[in-house]
Parts: sequence; structure tokens; C-alpha cells
Amino acid sequence: MGSVFAWLDQSEEQRRKVLDVVDLFREQGTVDELGFGTIRDALADILFPGTSNLMTRASYFLFVPWMYVRLERQKTPSSEMATKGKREELKLIERLLEGGEALGVIGRRARGSLRRLPSSAYWAGMKRLNICQFDGSPDSYHRSVDRFYQRQSTTVKTDDGERVGGGRQNWNPRLPSPPLDWPSTARLALRHEDAEFLRDQMAMEAPESLFAVLVRASDTSSDIEFPWAHPRLSEFSETIRWQLRHAQNTSETTHGAALLYNLILSELTSSQERIDEYREKLTEWSRIVVSRMSQLRAWDRSDAWKCLESEGARIPKPTREFVDRWCELVMEIGPDAVTESEPARLLVKNRERRLKGPLARVDNVRARELWQGASSSNRLQFRWSNAAVIIDDIVSTLHGEPNA
Repeated sequence: MGSVFAWLDQSEEQRRKVLDVVDLFREQGTVDELGFGTIRDALADILFPGTSNLMTRASYFLFVPWMYVRLERQKTPSSEMATKGKREELKLIERLLEGGEALGVIGRRARGSLRRLPSSAYWAGMKRLNICQFDGSPDSYHRSVDRFYQRQSTTVKTDDGERVGGGRQNWNPRLPSPPLDWPSTARLALRHEDAEFLRDQMAMEAPESLFAVLVRASDTSSDIEFPWAHPRLSEFSETIRWQLRHAQNTSETTHGAALLYNLILSELTSSQERIDEYREKLTEWSRIVVSRMSQLRAWDRSDAWKCLESEGARIPKPTREFVDRWCELVMEIGPDAVTESEPARLLVKNRERRLKGPLARVDNVRARELWQGASSSNRLQFRWSNAAVIIDDIVSTLHGEPNA
């Protein structure tokens, strides 16, 4: 019997995180072998609230509510809402592709067999940015629409056209209306009113975040490798610079542990090509850390944990202890000595053992056979690549040519 995940309707945020982890396991280099996921997600939620690693373009923040508002106006019953919604989302793939879109189309390869629909990938983000005002998961929303129609039938309008009664709407009343030819001729490029709406929602719901700051700017971001490398860093608030300092230090130091883990697996599988690859990557990592050694030696990690937990995240004690011990060790022996350090190797091995028990790849031959050559090997960038595309979609529409 296959494994299944189960959750309550009210746990949409946890549901989204579990599904994101499942999807991450399909991408080499991003698998969370050493348990950095809680750190990654905490800082990503602080810097770029409302995002997920599955988001591709800003337009889906509008496509999903437009689709559901349309189904609500058609009085689609609860018994049919999920089925019709899925049908419309799958049709959207074909309409976008027929219109010449490619980059950022969710389901471009999977087409009709797509499992993670845009509504699922964007639901938590739409709630975080108050685009979706329904308090629950997509499934509970589908089941609720019959009651919603009943409440709406009791609504009375004043002479000014304002609704009295009927309860809260499912979707933000400021949501722009879709183009007249939507969805038959859907496009990923935003209209000016779409970009203004998304910028304003970020400004209202997460005004102090880096996300909100960058969508208010006039320059694009997707050609910048990491958020702390932004050329306007000095103009950011002290709070954002504080967050980015901890993000950069965390990303750079933990990357060495991830690379060492992959080197260990390369040695255990007798892959000389991979051994050479990860030794070279560790040498490059060492150069980066050495160039910032003074800042890293002065890094207050207790302050970093306060930063990570400032928005309510909880970093497990074993994760904090592992990161602290790894950083202490790197500072003690120097990053150039990590590759051959037995204490460093044992620390990494024991971390995986603690997380996986008998399934740890450092001990389990069968688990190593399933290794594809890259696990946790990418530097943490806290959803920057996803957020930067969304930022560019908005900024380029408001200040230049649409990001098509």
C-alpha cells in the first residue's frame, strides 16, 4: 500500500509546505537531506511573504480568483466546483500555450496529467496577500460555495450599491476584472491595473517586507543572483538589512555542510567524477567563506535565531545545534580544512543519521543506490528566484515593457 498524507482543512499552510517538500524531492540539488528546510522557509516567509517554491509568474495570483469568481457567478454547486475548477485550470494551460506563452506556464509539460494545479500552488499566497478571503483550504472552499450562495441571497444593496449582509466575500472586492476576452485568450503579461493591485496588496499586507519594497521600486531583479547582492541594499531599511545579513551568513556557511555531504556520498559510491566535482565546489566555497571570514566570525547566531523566529517560525533545537556546531567548527579549523576534517565529516554523517535513522545514505547501501548525484547541493536562496520573477512581472509592467 502506498503512503498518503492526511491533514485537516484548516491546516492549509502546513498542507502547502508538505506538498512543496514532495515537489522539491523531484529536483536534484534541492532535497533537504540535512534538515535546513525550516530555516529556508522561515527566512523566505519573512523576506517574500506569500510566495512558494512552485510559483512561476505573478499572473496566476489573478488567474485563479478570476476562474473561481466566474464559477461562482455561474452558481456552480459545491458538488461540481472541484471538477469544473480543475477542468478550467487544465484548459488554461492549452490557452496559454496556444497564445504563444511558454516560460512560466504551469503544466507546460504535464498538460492534462498535471497534479499540482495553480490553485494549489498559489492558495496560501493568495490568502497571505488577502486576495483570497476565504478562511480554509481549496477543498473546504469547494464544499462551502452552496452556503455562500445562500448567504448571498440574503444580501441587500443600499441606494449607493453597497452590500448589506450576506457575509464576507470569498475574493478581494478590489480584484481587477479580467480582460473581456479572458480566459479564451489568456496571457501571462500583466495589465497596468493588475500590477497596481498586486503591488498594493503587498504594500498593505506585508509593508515592511523586502517583497513589498522591491515591487515599489522601478528596477528589475531577476538578473541578481541572491537578494543580499541587490545593488540597492544600502537603501533598504535596517530591518531588511538585518534579515539579509542573517540570510547571507546562513546560506554561505551551511552550503559547505551540504557540499561535504555530497562528497561523502560520492566517495561511498566510488564515483571519481563526482568526487572531483564536489572537491572543486568545496574549494570554491572555501574561497567565498575566507573572503568574508571577519563578518562570519562576528556573526551573532543567537540573534539569527531571533530573526528567523520573528514571524512565528519554530526552528527545532537539533537544527539550531547542528548549524551552530558546524559554524563553530568552520571558524576553528578554517574552511579550507573542512574537506579532510574527520570531525566535520562525522558531524554531517550524524546529522543525517539523526534525521533518517537506518535510512541514512551514509550507512544504507540501498538508499545510496537511489542517490542521483546531488542532494542539498544548492545554496539556500530563500525563494529569491521565484520572487524575483514575480517582482519583475509587476515592476516591468508599471515602469516599462511587460515581462512577457
